[in-house]
Amino acid sequence: MPILNRAAELQNEVTEWRRHLHKNPELLFAVENTAAFVEMKLKEFGVDEIVTGLGRTGVVGLIKGNLGAGRTIGLRADMDALPITETSGKSWASETSGKMHACGHDGHTAMLLGAAKYLAETRNFAGSVAVIFQPAEEGGGGGNEMVKDGMMERFDIAEVYGMHNMPGMPVGHFGSRVGAIMASTDEFTITIKGRGGHAAQPHKTIDPIVIGTQIVTALQTIASRTVDPLASVVVSVTKFNAGFAHNVIPEEAVLGGTVRTLKPEVRDIGETRIRLIAEGIADVYGATVDVWYSRNYPVTVNHEDETGYALKAAAEIAGEGNIRPSLDPMMGGEDFSYMLLARPGAFIFMGNGDTAGLHHPGYDFNDEAIPHGISYWVKLAETRLAA
Repeated sequence: MPILNRAAELQNEVTEWRRHLHKNPELLFAVENTAAFVEMKLKEFGVDEIVTGLGRTGVVGLIKGNLGAGRTIGLRADMDALPITETSGKSWASETSGKMHACGHDGHTAMLLGAAKYLAETRNFAGSVAVIFQPAEEGGGGGNEMVKDGMMERFDIAEVYGMHNMPGMPVGHFGSRVGAIMASTDEFTITIKGRGGHAAQPHKTIDPIVIGTQIVTALQTIASRTVDPLASVVVSVTKFNAGFAHNVIPEEAVLGGTVRTLKPEVRDIGETRIRLIAEGIADVYGATVDVWYSRNYPVTVNHEDETGYALKAAAEIAGEGNIRPSLDPMMGGEDFSYMLLARPGAFIFMGNGDTAGLHHPGYDFNDEAIPHGISYWVKLAETRLAA
């Protein structure tokens, strides 16, 4: 089955919404204008219930079907942008300096609004659809905040589904997998305190830079010598700050980075080894070390049955040949993981075509993907809530 006729008819209108959102990006939980736009549209569509302020600034609209009582499923889109200066050159480029929709959340929000309009018009399902518009995916854990706010219980959500665009995948294609599809996203900071002094007399110092470089090198053995080669782990040191002059060995060095894994047990190994390596090397040289480790988003794990439902709905829209049912997992993170811990569900990717990559200043969501995304959401809702 091709994309739905009504979804194709909605493309121009939804594109206008998407470009409006793209011009007006907002960060983290401070998405008040975006949330107000979503609320306004849901009211226009005549959805049965609208709740704002969930997870601080999230919005949920409830649409009841015409085919009788039944369960409620949740469909989720994220609303926030990134602190990046846009270079796309598009006429609808960001009008807010230093902020842009570099991950396509404007497209996600617009497509789910398009699906909400369609479902509110037709209501060809039993039970209810909760359309979930979430803040603060880009580092704030808005998904967790909405779950902690009781969203699942308030709307009696039985299953929950998410979708993200993927540059490089052709428009009209979809992909997912059962099990871990995106990584946990932990962060660490290691502060090394030595003894500063003159660079010409290093023997009178405890050099935190030398110690820090050895820690950086040793951290790479977590992947190469500690974790099973068939398991996935990334330990990346992304910052190293120390010193202020050519002829002074500093008192302190600070380095930090991220740990990405696809299994909870590997996550535990990563944290344990970082602490042991940093403390052990510092101790050898007579320095002291403080290790700050923060567990951020958990692994995004798709449930088996729900992944099957999602892929089947996508195949009915895109055709079996355009579906990737065993998509390779990615080491990026996603706070939809919290929703999947709270309820069974699945996260799926849809093609964005040959565009700049996610989080790139030249990125822009591909509006040609809009009818495909709307059609997927509608097909999923109608099949999961068939009378």
